[in-house]
Amino acid sequence: MSGCKIVHTPSPTPRVAMPEVFTTSRDSASIGDLNRKTLFTDPYLISLIDTALASNLDLKIALQRIEVSRANFQITQGALLPSVNGVAAAGVDRYGRYTMNGIGNFDTNLSPNIEGQGRIPNPTPDYFLGFRSTWELDIWGKLRNRRRAAFTRVLASQEGRNLIVTSLTAEIARLYYTLLALDAELTIIRENEELQRRAVELVNVQKDAGRVTELAVQQFTAQLFNTRSLEGKVKQEIVEVENQLNTLLGRYPQPISRGQSIEDQKIPATVAAGLPSQLLRRRPDIRQAERELEAASVDVAVARAEFLPSLTLTPYVGFNSFRTATLFDPASLALGALGGLAAPIFNRRALKGNYAATVAQSKEAFYNYRKAILSGVSEVVSNLKGLENYRNVADIQAQEVAMLRKAATTSNELFTNGYATYLEVITAQRSVLDAELNQIETKRTQFLTLIELYRALGGGWE
Repeated sequence: MSGCKIVHTPSPTPRVAMPEVFTTSRDSASIGDLNRKTLFTDPYLISLIDTALASNLDLKIALQRIEVSRANFQITQGALLPSVNGVAAAGVDRYGRYTMNGIGNFDTNLSPNIEGQGRIPNPTPDYFLGFRSTWELDIWGKLRNRRRAAFTRVLASQEGRNLIVTSLTAEIARLYYTLLALDAELTIIRENEELQRRAVELVNVQKDAGRVTELAVQQFTAQLFNTRSLEGKVKQEIVEVENQLNTLLGRYPQPISRGQSIEDQKIPATVAAGLPSQLLRRRPDIRQAERELEAASVDVAVARAEFLPSLTLTPYVGFNSFRTATLFDPASLALGALGGLAAPIFNRRALKGNYAATVAQSKEAFYNYRKAILSGVSEVVSNLKGLENYRNVADIQAQEVAMLRKAATTSNELFTNGYATYLEVITAQRSVLDAELNQIETKRTQFLTLIELYRALGGGWE
């Protein structure tokens, strides 16, 4: 028994090779270790995240999954203990005259030693009041391994809940900064709309003075209409993003309060990612995949133990009699025990199939574990590079916007003095609007990249 128990011990979790660093830096500090209230300084955003963590329906579903896994663990704990049932049973048998029991009971009643209540009636009642028990002795560790697998899945379900918290935190922040970006775009569009409205007034004056044709008026007016249509689109996008946020917050559509403009929000100058090995400790999806791998490995050990004999004890104790009058007589006290060693013979094909399935599931869990690690490292590297590259893009776009604003002012002056065509003015105005919108989009992308890096590093679930 001792030797077989060692053979069926679950395999340890295999080690997966990890890169030493994400970048050239070997700093062990990581923004993934920061509390979300430290990384996100906007009080409106913090309030939204806190509301979501209290009311989000996906999170409530995850908590119920944890309860289910805990209940399954309690079931496996109970399998290690004997089951005891209180039994009150009554039955009756009428034995045929030419049967073993019929002849035996007839002869017994003729015995001079049997008299009164001891005589066996026909039909013969059978009354039992007492306790019956069944207990499978865990000689191969099968039941203990089932309990171990169930407990590991409790831990996995808790990591699944942490994964939802991390994803929810990132999604709330992503939608919030998208909302701020849309607000900024709406402000830019309205400012340009006002400038274009003035340009339409100016070109009408120029037309009345005979300096431009009706075509110029039509071109300026068409550009104004185009900008107004952009305003309507952005308004609708704001409504959709607010509703997405409200859904995550577990409430019906309503306005979302927000803080300062995205242009005034600050992105950290430097961001530390720590070491790749820290992902194994921080990322909930990797931790969950590791727990699932451990549980699958234990399942393989359980499937192996199914091939071995199982030892079951079935004791009972109680009052047993064929007369109710003598049921509680001390002489009616009955007790017994049966021990059985059962080994599978004809159902080994089913056991082999079950073993092959658990081995395949164990390998699948291992590949999922490797995939989670690979995805985690890739996401961190991509977002680290993204922060650096988008920071450079933002600096260049700031210079572009400044230059285009000067160009728009110059084109207006030249047009007023007759040195530029109305097409040059329209082009300059359109270029400023596009550049300013692109600048806001880049600022939003910077925040989203920071948020994704925080999520990729396993931040936000504590």
